[in-house]
Amino acid sequence: MAEMDTSSSGGGKKHGGTKSKKQSTRVDMTPMVDLGFLLITFFMLTTTMSKPKTMDLIMPKDTENQAEQTKVKESTALTILLGKDHRVYYYEGLAQDPNASADPNFFKATSFANKGGIRDVIIEKRDKVATMRNAKGEPEDVVIIIKSNDDATYKDFVDILDEMAINRIQRYATVDISDQDKQWIKSTEAANGVQ
Repeated sequence: MAEMDTSSSGGGKKHGGTKSKKQSTRVDMTPMVDLGFLLITFFMLTTTMSKPKTMDLIMPKDTENQAEQTKVKESTALTILLGKDHRVYYYEGLAQDPNASADPNFFKATSFANKGGIRDVIIEKRDKVATMRNAKGEPEDVVIIIKSNDDATYKDFVDILDEMAINRIQRYATVDISDQDKQWIKSTEAANGVQ
């Protein structure tokens, strides 16, 4: 609250003119400080803390027995290779045969586009495995193997993990890229004139 100090008297001499009294003002800041602390307390108690944006990964159990490790069928597997400049390469199966690339339709390239990109490839493979599963009556599901080339970016890796979550792919694995896969990427890039 503001106070007016009127204790000083304006004229001690009796001259003909009148002198105005000097008045000093003093503002009491106590209510303003109280209001500030009340506002700070209010905002601290009513705000929500930001939650970390993380992705849940289900990791397999570590086992030393080779027979207990999960085997992937060639017919249910889709291998995705991440290359440079946001390019995505893929082929069906595990490509354990080095002569598998003799078929020109074996090794294909795409991108992260919403239409005609890797999402459509994943959906097509998932539907194909589901049809095969229903025909055989087996509890099979599509398995996606993700391999990242040295030129791929962290963003590409996060994007492909997002595709797994978007398409509800339960079984996927990240594996080190093989020399054969690197050779297929280089030959595909050379054939398409990519530097």
